[in-house]
Amino acid sequence: MSNVVIKRRLLQPGAYLKWMILPVLLFIAGTSHAQQTALTDTIQIKGLVILKSKSPSGRTSYKFYNDTTYINNKLKKNLHTRWLVVDFGFNNYIDRSNYSGASYLAYYPTTPYYAANRTYDYSAEGLNNFAPRYGSSPLTSQEFKLITGKSVNVNIWLFMQRLNLVKHKLNLQYALGVEMNNYRFARNITYQPGYPTTVYRDTVNFTKNKMFAEYLSIPLMLNYTAHPYKPSRSFKVSAGVMGGYLVKARTKQISQERGKQKVNDDFNLNKWRMSLTSEIGYGPLKLYGNFALTALHDYGLLQYPYSVGFRFNGF
Repeated sequence: MSNVVIKRRLLQPGAYLKWMILPVLLFIAGTSHAQQTALTDTIQIKGLVILKSKSPSGRTSYKFYNDTTYINNKLKKNLHTRWLVVDFGFNNYIDRSNYSGASYLAYYPTTPYYAANRTYDYSAEGLNNFAPRYGSSPLTSQEFKLITGKSVNVNIWLFMQRLNLVKHKLNLQYALGVEMNNYRFARNITYQPGYPTTVYRDTVNFTKNKMFAEYLSIPLMLNYTAHPYKPSRSFKVSAGVMGGYLVKARTKQISQERGKQKVNDDFNLNKWRMSLTSEIGYGPLKLYGNFALTALHDYGLLQYPYSVGFRFNGF
């Protein structure tokens, strides 16, 4: 009697339905897992691993990881090199020229002292020799005002190296490259090449009026990296000095009256330049800053250039 009851229970429709649905659910689950696996892509850029995945709703997401094996192998070397590091920023300068003294000499140009002492330094006499003006329209700092947004600085470092000093946290960092500085003038002034070089107020309105100076430079910095084994999430700071030599200089002026004019000369610029240099960053984002300790010009104008901007492909 009990055997008959068991057979009746096995023949119930709900039991058949249960055993038919279970394989279907297992198949759907396996298919879903295969689809999720197929929709996940792995991208590796040196020590950075990027997982790109797409949810069932079609939303794309990215996750970033550090490849510790790659980084550990890389840190076994004490010297690291980056090729073609590029800076992009803007120039300006701090002007400490003696405009008040030059204005006085413009009003009284025949004083015995001035007549007998045509000096070429950063004094009032030197400034008045470099940019002579009449007493009715004395020289002011506004004549050398720059358009900051158009005074572009581009530096190209052929190579940049970092030497481990202490556990890859304290490093010596140096490079070799060129600094290219564009000084876009807001006023209609013209550099007249020669010896001595002079700067005068021009009679035309320039749509573009700039001076370009290029230096071959070597920066030397002490670098601190907070987490060398996690470079994509590490704070970094460097500071030091930089020496440069003037390679070439030119002015470029565009006006309706004269068209486009380019003049190559050293324009009384200092041949040598010594600067303070620094960089700060977090992960791939890096900022740089340079401040010259030597004046831009050899005499007359006492202007100290500086530049700030972004650094690409650095450490």
